[in-house]
Amino acid sequence: MLRSWWTWTSLDNAMEMIRIMLPCLVFWDVWKEQNKTVSEARIAERFSAEHNGDIDCGRLKYSDNQLMQQNEPEEHSEKDCMKHGICSHEVLRDRESESNSNIDCNKMMRKASFKLSWWCKGENGDQHKHDIVSFEKGNITTAERSSRQISLKWESDPQTVLIMTKPNSVSVRILCAQMVRWLKEKKKINIYVEPRVRVDLLTESSNFNYVQTWEDDREISLLHTKVDLVITLGGDGTVLWAASMFKGPVPPIVPFSLGSLGFMTPFYSEHFKECLDSVLRGPISITLRHRLLCRVIRDAAKNEYETEEPILVLNEVTIDRGISSYLTNLECYCDNSFVTCVQGDGLILSTTSGSTAYSLAAGGSMVHPQVPGILFTPICPHSLSFRPLILPEHVTVRIVVPFNSRSPAWASFDGKDRKQLAAGDALLCSMAPWPVSTACQVDSTNDFLRSIHDGLHWNLRKTQSFDGPRDL
Repeated sequence: MLRSWWTWTSLDNAMEMIRIMLPCLVFWDVWKEQNKTVSEARIAERFSAEHNGDIDCGRLKYSDNQLMQQNEPEEHSEKDCMKHGICSHEVLRDRESESNSNIDCNKMMRKASFKLSWWCKGENGDQHKHDIVSFEKGNITTAERSSRQISLKWESDPQTVLIMTKPNSVSVRILCAQMVRWLKEKKKINIYVEPRVRVDLLTESSNFNYVQTWEDDREISLLHTKVDLVITLGGDGTVLWAASMFKGPVPPIVPFSLGSLGFMTPFYSEHFKECLDSVLRGPISITLRHRLLCRVIRDAAKNEYETEEPILVLNEVTIDRGISSYLTNLECYCDNSFVTCVQGDGLILSTTSGSTAYSLAAGGSMVHPQVPGILFTPICPHSLSFRPLILPEHVTVRIVVPFNSRSPAWASFDGKDRKQLAAGDALLCSMAPWPVSTACQVDSTNDFLRSIHDGLHWNLRKTQSFDGPRDL
């Protein structure tokens, strides 16, 4: 009788427990599924924000705290969003394929997500953070590069044009007068020219009195606020001269070829009306040509911020021995790292636009002008193993004349403005934030390749005869 009572009591208790726990189990499954959906939605939202580059680190941290409070307790190491670098502390969970019946569908794979950025050099550094990779489920993929072909589209019609010409050329003077007259009569464009060019135009005809110019350096410094477009008539030297007029932002340049050799002048003067009509109408392809920002620091300076007036160069800065018969002795640093000691005739620090100029003659490589970088090319080094380098765009190169140097060095910037560097003096070079945009006839790559084929006859060779010996 006792055994029968115990058996029925146990069955009743078991049925009662099942009746109580069954709704709890159902509610648990529903809650877990909803929580998983919320977690996946928040992770997807974060991936989208990080991929688009507009992530808010503070908002993500608050979202992570909410997610941790709703989920089951687990060990989670949350990294703070670094100020200039990696900003990610999410754990990726990839669900295994449901088609495989031997694998548990609830099993997750953990992958740490991350975001790589260019490093900023200090609080007041010139370099800015740029996303260089994107990721999808923890896999690194390269983001779109800034060296893609760039197109310029006018949002409003250009109103003012600056024309700069090669001096002492009769053909250039005649073309300039024709171009000024056509731009004013057909396009109703305001025109600026150099003071000497305005004198030449007024000497030819008093009808050119509408042409404007400047009188002092202060007016030159304000040109970029007035000029929409710059037209150069000459060779590469005229383009360099036009770029040097602007110590900051440079308006787009349309370079016409009237020089002996030009790598930056794709337009021909015979068709200037068609070319200018196309440029003024837009859109046009442009080449962004980087410039170097150069600063001289004297030995007597109290710190590296006490420098002479900065100089911008489009081609190269050259440090050589000048008239001295002794070898140049230069200590070279890249950021805070020692590079080498140059002993020879000198050193060239070149932009990629200047890679077809002095650097090429000294044995440097030809580089596409839209490749960001600084060419480090020795001039006649007294070492057979001293080969040229190409340094990344974000570094600062420091050239120091050591105290044990037998003679001073001389620096020239795009072939002019020579400065003496005595023992203890230093030259700092970094990428300038104001590039020079030049219009393309086709696109930047086509124009570059055509310039080295036509200008240098690059790899020009008689084709091998087909009727010689051959493999059978």
